[in-house]
Amino acid sequence: MTLLAPPEDAPVLTAHRAGLVGCRGCGRVWPEGTEVCARCGAALVRPDRRSLQAVWAWLAAGMIFYVPANVLPMLKTRTFAGLQGNSEATILGGVVELIRYGNWGIAAIVFLASVVVPIGKFVAIAWLATVAGRPATVEAAHTRLRIYEVVEFIGRWSMIDVFVVAILSALVQLGFVATIHPGPAAVSFALSVAFTMLSAQSFDPRLIWRGLPLRSRRDRTADA
Repeated sequence: MTLLAPPEDAPVLTAHRAGLVGCRGCGRVWPEGTEVCARCGAALVRPDRRSLQAVWAWLAAGMIFYVPANVLPMLKTRTFAGLQGNSEATILGGVVELIRYGNWGIAAIVFLASVVVPIGKFVAIAWLATVAGRPATVEAAHTRLRIYEVVEFIGRWSMIDVFVVAILSALVQLGFVATIHPGPAAVSFALSVAFTMLSAQSFDPRLIWRGLPLRSRRDRTADA
């Protein structure tokens, strides 16, 4: 039996156009009007661009707290009861110190996790929220989905500075000799990471597939 290829301007069939709604918990689709997923018990809610308001709100909060996280000191060190002076180090200041002592690898990890990754997440989430629901080919939609998955995956690894500060504060408590305490930037950085993770979790990836009006050239070739 010969299957006829769909017209070039035929819209791509998505769950929304098929009258289905996907579960954000397990991914199974159900007919529209179903209120609860029978597989995982999660409430079924249709994708709505108004949910992007929460994405932008959490993202703005994360960006606001990221500023003092880089300006204020991350660590406060006191040596010999203050006779040799107290020192404070910001994130970038700590990277510079690591480079000065020859620890290039650790400096690169800290710079990547504390500067490159957070800024990259801000840009990626803002871009996803901007293009969500806009017309796109299937290839573009898959690219957006991969970027979203990367943002979600690396979110849990963004607390490296906070972990280092917590470990040093717990271990280096030598009384008269030396003590290390977390600085105010540690709290700001932790809040920035938490708000950014909430922003990514608030984004509904189903909105990516709401903007597929036409079949891509690759799809048309495969169908033919």
